[in-house]
Amino acid sequence: MIVRDLLVIGPWHHEEELSGTHRRAPTDYDADHLLLRTVRCVNGEVQVMVDCEPMFDYGRRAATWSHTDRRYHQALARCDGVDLELRLTTDMRLGFEGGRATARTMLKEGDQRFCALTWSQHDPPYNFEDAYLRLVWTAHHWQHWLARGHFPDHPWRNHLRRSALTLKGLTFAPTGALVAAATTSLPETPGGERNWDYRYSWIRDSAFALWGLHTLGFDWEADDFFCFIYDVADRDEELQVMYGVDGETQLDEQILDHLRGYDGARPVRVGNAAYKQRQHDVWGAVLDSFYIHTRSQDRLDDRVWSILQRQVDCALKYWREPDQGIWEVRGDPKHFTSSKLMCWVAADRGARLARLREDAELAQRWQAAADEMHADICAHGVDERGVFVQHYDTDALDASLLLIPLVRFLPPDDSRVRATVLAIADELTVDGLVLRYRVKETDDGLSGEEGSFTICSFWLVSALAEIGERQRARQLCEKLLSFASPLDLYAEELDPRSGRHLGNFPQAFTHLALINAVMHVIRDEEGQMVSPFAR
Repeated sequence: MIVRDLLVIGPWHHEEELSGTHRRAPTDYDADHLLLRTVRCVNGEVQVMVDCEPMFDYGRRAATWSHTDRRYHQALARCDGVDLELRLTTDMRLGFEGGRATARTMLKEGDQRFCALTWSQHDPPYNFEDAYLRLVWTAHHWQHWLARGHFPDHPWRNHLRRSALTLKGLTFAPTGALVAAATTSLPETPGGERNWDYRYSWIRDSAFALWGLHTLGFDWEADDFFCFIYDVADRDEELQVMYGVDGETQLDEQILDHLRGYDGARPVRVGNAAYKQRQHDVWGAVLDSFYIHTRSQDRLDDRVWSILQRQVDCALKYWREPDQGIWEVRGDPKHFTSSKLMCWVAADRGARLARLREDAELAQRWQAAADEMHADICAHGVDERGVFVQHYDTDALDASLLLIPLVRFLPPDDSRVRATVLAIADELTVDGLVLRYRVKETDDGLSGEEGSFTICSFWLVSALAEIGERQRARQLCEKLLSFASPLDLYAEELDPRSGRHLGNFPQAFTHLALINAVMHVIRDEEGQMVSPFAR
């Protein structure tokens, strides 16, 4: 039996009315809001059953089913007080068992069936022929979309293609927002408490996202995400760490005590309290995304300039204060080195953009601030070995310091850069895969261990390539690519011993780091060096 599942893409629907959600320019296609499954019996006989039991309000409220005018071939699932209606359509005959809709049949060689679950006003397929045509349309759509990209002729090409598809799939087309992952509360440690809701858009993803999308030739998607960042930065006096896909600001965290997560993990969370944290790296991410966007467009809009100024001023205002850092620790704020680093990025990129606008006075002021931050980091963020440390009051290592050569804080041949990269490679790894930090050395407010952070391992690939460790970079990249799922997808973490994927899935930041690492290795082989933050 052959089973195919897909979320259907179709032509643009809203010719007679506005969609009600799109702020970005619509393209020629749109999501059908339809989950489709087709089955075909290849030989022999097989019993097939449909079993659909939707639960509303995060599993607290069951659905009530009823047939429609299509009799046994369509049913509606409703719930009082919930503004959502699900429609199940199939060429099998549906019946109900409490909150479940079921159907069953016997297939013989050559027989075909379909079922479609929809949550919009658009018509579903009513027969197998229509269902198959929609499957073909969707497949052709993704093939044509990928054809727009620029992928190097290299054995790792397919990993770049799958990463591009993943980023597109995690993008909310109406606003351009890129969500961190499609899931909540998949455990970072089996049975542990490190379970988070990642269905939001993180500002820090912006620079890597714009660089990755532009590098692979997807300028429309990069521009849409830039416009999302512009919208929230223009609206809010001070940026949050993350936003909802429509720019929502209230992301209050709840624990769902009635649910268990994957493999029994608890707690299950919806919302993310980290949105209230002070994380000083956001301004550097925004300024670098503006800088990348300006270079790709070869112009700097006046409407962007006032927003840019406000973000640089925030970095200058807060850089001396402690924060929760890039890893959103729930312990006491610290003077994290990587946070100071990204504040330097904000001031440095701001000064460059001011020079492009021929604003000499502002460029001089921001450059002076960048120089002060640079000196402070080099004075207080380096240990006796000449290795950059996690924060100013520790000698502990932190994988976020691999960004130092990537953001061009220091040249790759600087002894401190090389010492830091090699220290992380040798001392902050398990079986070659990189940890964010040692949990015993870091007050992150949580208990238990965690797996290796895959984004950090890909950062190490890029950093090794930067400092000239070509062979180590390629070997580590090959190892990481071997851990890909059967669909070439990655979660947030990997168990370094078993290769098991841990945490939310698929993870946008991991795929962004994969693109950067693979391009580093490929271009290093070609005699070029690449960085998302290159001067």
